[in-house]
Amino acid sequence: MDSGASEEVAHDFRPFFRVFKDGRVEKYKLFDQIKPVPAGLDPETGIETKDVVLSPETGVSARVFVRKTDGGPDRKLPLLVHYHGGGFCAGSPFDTASKGFLSTMVSRANVIAISIDYRLAPENPLPIAYEDSFEALKWIGATRMDLARNLGESAGANIGQYVAARAGAASLAGVRIKGMLIVHPFFGGKEVDEMYKFMCPTSSGLDDDPKLNPAVDPDLPKTACEKVLVCVAEKDWLRNRGVKYYEALCGSGWKGKAELEEAKDEGHCFHLFSKNERAEQLINKMVDFITKD
Repeated sequence: MDSGASEEVAHDFRPFFRVFKDGRVEKYKLFDQIKPVPAGLDPETGIETKDVVLSPETGVSARVFVRKTDGGPDRKLPLLVHYHGGGFCAGSPFDTASKGFLSTMVSRANVIAISIDYRLAPENPLPIAYEDSFEALKWIGATRMDLARNLGESAGANIGQYVAARAGAASLAGVRIKGMLIVHPFFGGKEVDEMYKFMCPTSSGLDDDPKLNPAVDPDLPKTACEKVLVCVAEKDWLRNRGVKYYEALCGSGWKGKAELEEAKDEGHCFHLFSKNERAEQLINKMVDFITKD
């Protein structure tokens, strides 16, 4: 094979990945500060993590975050189900970003968190990530018959909405989603999203795809949760799409209660990387949403 030809790039989807003409995929490193973290007890936070396999057939797993206690009564805590962001092709429950954010949520909201390690595109074409996440929710329903909260940021918020709508349409037994946090969600627009279309060959990449535009999803009114908090950021390029989703949900006939929260002067998923006052305010808002009925 001509080595020069093998280095020709067919698609370049910065900052996520590029595809060579021979079919190879090379992923860019998004953030130098994000590192893999092994499971175990973090003595600084008192948060213990454990990895579990959800499907031996697919290899899909998850990381559980729980606050280590010194004993006492065995009290069943609410469950927070997390879908990480990363453009459907990056991110992980097993890195420093997820560890920092979910450790904070577990400590402050007094919950157990489980973050789903869905298979990433484009090596695993969409809708595999959606299917993995829905199967994970069904696994949770078979093991924990209690209230759950869904939380997703960016692409994970997109997946979280999809999972909740499918759960409602299927009358999924075993899981009652008490609330859902949709944080800086990724949804489609009027122009073709070429990267999404490449990752999901069955999609038009346009807003006629229910996964990219919940407003055209006939199952949107069936979204299986009692309340939704939609968080957007003023300087996030996805801000208007998050507002549009909020408006579509409220106008769909869905029976729950929705709230819109906007962070001023901030960009996409700033709370994962900043420790400023506005990040603290957003974290507190999410904790308040989780802990109150």
